[in-house]
Amino acid sequence: MPRPGCVNVEGKVLLAREGLVLAMLKLDAEATIDEHAAPYEIDVVCLEGEGFISVEDRVWAFRRGLTLTWPAGRVHRLWTADTAMVTLMVERPGGAAPRSPLPSTIDSRNE
Repeated sequence: MPRPGCVNVEGKVLLAREGLVLAMLKLDAEATIDEHAAPYEIDVVCLEGEGFISVEDRVWAFRRGLTLTWPAGRVHRLWTADTAMVTLMVERPGGAAPRSPLPSTIDSRNE
């Protein structure tokens, strides 16, 4: 990725239009996207592999089939350890209805 703080990450924008950006990220093993915030919400969908995802001080294991929404204005991070991961990023620069920051298929009671 062309941004400081990203290590071993490749990104490709699949679609960019007003109010919607779709991008695919490939994180190699030992990859990281540094902790940062965005001014709009982002849905993250794990398509392959596994790694970790966070919103502020909450961290979850993240693997194929799981999704999580990063709320606007809250710091978040995505990284891997020993395995690679591929994610689909759904960004809404124009804004959308706020959603819960909890993953839709992770039971946070088991943390």
